[in-house]
Amino acid sequence: MADPRLSRETLLPKLATHVLEHGLAGASLRPLAKAAGTSDRMLIYHFGSKDGLVTALLEHVAGMYSGALEMAYPTEPATSRRDCAQRLLAIGRAPMFAPFLRLWWEIVAGAAKGDAAFRASAAAMMDSQLDWFAAYLPPDDPDPAQGPSLSRLRWRAH
Repeated sequence: MADPRLSRETLLPKLATHVLEHGLAGASLRPLAKAAGTSDRMLIYHFGSKDGLVTALLEHVAGMYSGALEMAYPTEPATSRRDCAQRLLAIGRAPMFAPFLRLWWEIVAGAAKGDAAFRASAAAMMDSQLDWFAAYLPPDDPDPAQGPSLSRLRWRAH
């Protein structure tokens, strides 16, 4: 019988902490289960498969990243697209974002190797990032969807 204290919502923060610290390379169910304080069988019970676990985990981490960006981004509007991009890059250099960036490059490498779960996760994370960027462009930007849309097309083409 499943432990009623365990759910996807209670497991994901523990799994995210582990993955942000140790990465996904070679992550098997047992180390992930140990980090979450459960068994590998319970992870499968809650997520259906290892791919289901990885997909849910990466969605959770992407949400954490977006939340951290929201908190770190200056409250005054950007003056231009360049200003918005420079702010985003400066924020990304902060030490608190290093684990997210390490994980991102691991996902990109997995996607480049053809891993379907990593490709899907990378595309979803990129879409989310581009949507976030478009939302923070200056209020008078003539076409806030244009720049991110072009980047999205380039990303999907690869």
